[in-house]
Amino acid sequence: MILSERAFWVVTPGAGEIRPATVPAPGPQEVRVRTIRSGVSRGTETLVFRGAVPASQHTAMRAPHQEGDFPGPVKYGYLNVGVVEDGPDDLRGRTVFCLYPHQTGYVVPASAVVPVPDDVPPSRAVLAGTVETAVNALWDAPPLVGDRVTVVGAGMVGCGVARLLARFPGVAVELVDVDSSRARTAAALGVDFAHPDDAAGSRDLVFHASASEAGLRRSLELLRPEGTVVELSWYGDREVSVPLGAGFHSGRLAIRASQVGMVAPARRSTRSYSDRLALALDLLRDPAFDALVTAEHPFERLPEILPELASGSLAGLCHVITYGE
Repeated sequence: MILSERAFWVVTPGAGEIRPATVPAPGPQEVRVRTIRSGVSRGTETLVFRGAVPASQHTAMRAPHQEGDFPGPVKYGYLNVGVVEDGPDDLRGRTVFCLYPHQTGYVVPASAVVPVPDDVPPSRAVLAGTVETAVNALWDAPPLVGDRVTVVGAGMVGCGVARLLARFPGVAVELVDVDSSRARTAAALGVDFAHPDDAAGSRDLVFHASASEAGLRRSLELLRPEGTVVELSWYGDREVSVPLGAGFHSGRLAIRASQVGMVAPARRSTRSYSDRLALALDLLRDPAFDALVTAEHPFERLPEILPELASGSLAGLCHVITYGE
């Protein structure tokens, strides 16, 4: 039986609409999922919405269940939580997370979904992709006991990294952002907060997630000699200038990229993508992550919400989409 569903598409840069979608009956190793929540990844999804994915990155930036091509029309997204309506007995009726776009219902291989722990509410579970990115970053550059660590950029990814760092023994964590209202978020996450001008220096490790040239420059300034900046920002088609003069070489500073598209080398031989995602969902048992959920909006409003997020007129961290259940 073919079902009629609805999906959000970016039609052209800066404009989106909800379109009908047809979903086939699931096969023997597939599941049919009814979406109950999805999350808007403010950084990447707004870049996609603005048509700012460079042509050289069109293949690398494809989402697992994307339809269409950049810059559009394209169905894009990867923070989806739903209930399995049909499929293998061990999954039927379970709440699951899937790297699927904003769509009311869909069919995917059973291996594409990961069960959500019973004590993780759906609106928090949409953060699994964000926390997975944070996990990968900490596999790329784990702090040592007693390290002084700064996270520059209090967006979804930066806040996710900060909360995981807060659980490391003896690690002093400072979250840095130009928006002073993020001090309340930092307090909820159990870390210190500072404006960039007042941030502590001599840091062993800095995770940069502000997606701004100024943030990257400040991250380098905050390091101690031989310290490392872990670059988590993705700039799309923007050029970024990095200050490699002054004390960069004499201080033997390092900048390393971390990107969730591959499992970090330190764990690549022992952890799969599914293992990493399951770990992220387990870490979301922590209610402190509720501080990252800013607001909920009905699916029908997505064509209005994404332009507001892309322009910056709608503030906040994770905006959760509801599906009328």
